[in-house]
Amino acid sequence: MISKKRSFPFTAIVDQDEMKRALILNIIDPDVGGVLIRGEKGTAKSTAVRSLAHVLPEIEYVKGCRFRCDPAHPEMLCSECMSAREAGVVQEIERGPIRVVELPLSATEDRIAGTLDLEHVLQTGKKRFEPGVLAQANRNILYVDEVNLLEDHIVDLLLDSAAMGVNYVEREGVSFSHPSKFILIGSMNPEEGELRPQLLDRFGLCVDIVGDKYVSSRAEVVMRRLEYDSDPDAFIEKFRPETEILCEKIAIARDRFKDVEISQNMVEVASNIAIYFKMEGHRADITMVRAARANAAFEGKDSIDRDDLRTVAPMVLTHRIKKKPFEKSGLDREELEECLRMY
Repeated sequence: MISKKRSFPFTAIVDQDEMKRALILNIIDPDVGGVLIRGEKGTAKSTAVRSLAHVLPEIEYVKGCRFRCDPAHPEMLCSECMSAREAGVVQEIERGPIRVVELPLSATEDRIAGTLDLEHVLQTGKKRFEPGVLAQANRNILYVDEVNLLEDHIVDLLLDSAAMGVNYVEREGVSFSHPSKFILIGSMNPEEGELRPQLLDRFGLCVDIVGDKYVSSRAEVVMRRLEYDSDPDAFIEKFRPETEILCEKIAIARDRFKDVEISQNMVEVASNIAIYFKMEGHRADITMVRAARANAAFEGKDSIDRDDLRTVAPMVLTHRIKKKPFEKSGLDREELEECLRMY
């Protein structure tokens, strides 16, 4: 299922700045690794993700391709586009927005990965593949609400495809593969169960959100929701100027984030932060630098600095910090400041 443009405007969401920034950083650089949004019911998790439809940039893709292949990266073409290119067929190019594809909680492995028509293979000798959700998700955003309630093998399938950028399907010795590179966004209510630590680590960023504690903010949330429900089109139009400004800012950041300078000093600071908070492996260091580069591009800077690391470190580390039983997860911001002062 693909979210429609008539969703609640992203720029109309009250507060929840860290959640919004985490989503934006993944749009700017999909290699940041996705984001897990944890929070109690009614904290705009699903609303925020679906509202991304208003600010997602356009991409180029091969016209008529069911996987929306990227013509600028021949190495990532599907077999159909590759065959057409090798045959000398001139492939037309189309432009369209990145989309938010939602994964139904009840989806089976076949519905997600797609299926091979074995009868057709036996009769004709040719492969016939029925695309699944991972085909729809290629070069888009794949949103999984209540990701903690999915069966582990389904979560493994999603994370493996997100990491490799390819979906492999094999049935009775017959195999098929297609590009499946997407931004994975999951949301969950921790009260309903946790994800395994191994799966948590595979999400690039994580944010913990709670409802507003201030009367003025809560009242603003209510007023905006009532106004939107009363006349969605008028409400969307009201926030169009802010939405267009954000769209342009994201598009500019996407174009220039790879040119943002990453100094040896800042990489060492990121690694020191990871060591200070006892991170295992190097995934946290790499993600922190990538996210900081995306953040610097979004802020219009030419190089990353400590402010960028200060912004992204909590998102990178909060779900990776080992906690004791009954201890709340999360990053101690004062410890982070102490770490940044030390290095």
